[in-house]
Amino acid sequence: MGTFLVDSDSEEVQQENMGIPQGTKQVRTRANTTGNMRVVEFILGNELFAIDLFDTREVINTTEITPLPNTPSFIKGIIDLRGVITTIIDLKDMMKITQEAGDKKKSRIIVLDQAVSEKMIGVLVDDVLAVTTYADEDIDTDAHASQNSERDILGIIRKKTKTAGKDKSELIIWLDIKTMIAKVERDL
Repeated sequence: MGTFLVDSDSEEVQQENMGIPQGTKQVRTRANTTGNMRVVEFILGNELFAIDLFDTREVINTTEITPLPNTPSFIKGIIDLRGVITTIIDLKDMMKITQEAGDKKKSRIIVLDQAVSEKMIGVLVDDVLAVTTYADEDIDTDAHASQNSERDILGIIRKKTKTAGKDKSELIIWLDIKTMIAKVERDL
């Protein structure tokens, strides 16, 4: 089972055979400088999303999920993750995203850190793309962030890439995973 771990004691990110495409940025050390945000980028449907890297514990390949009766539809069930029962939440279902992922995406489970919830929780996503660091100027937290709204968005990230020699900019929705999980924690 491929994973990446966030070790807060040594302040390192370790990646071990995640199944992430070749050429993916690998972040090795936590920067203590201000103005940088590290996120895990992933796909839901055909859209790009991100959550704070240090709200995650690891990423695992999808495994058999045991369904739980009488739970909301976004709670897919539970898995045994190295002896710890972990609840799996389908973020696509929770956010009411109905589009199917195109291309050859591989579902992954992002296991959340205990700072997000005391219970072990994993979120099911269509694919994990990268662990990336963005500067403050790449993140718009004013216009799109959710102040006391139901959107649970911390901001919009502008991802600058080059395709066929042309500069291209993609938008990534930066989710407030702590708030999202806090809203549904009573159901877990």
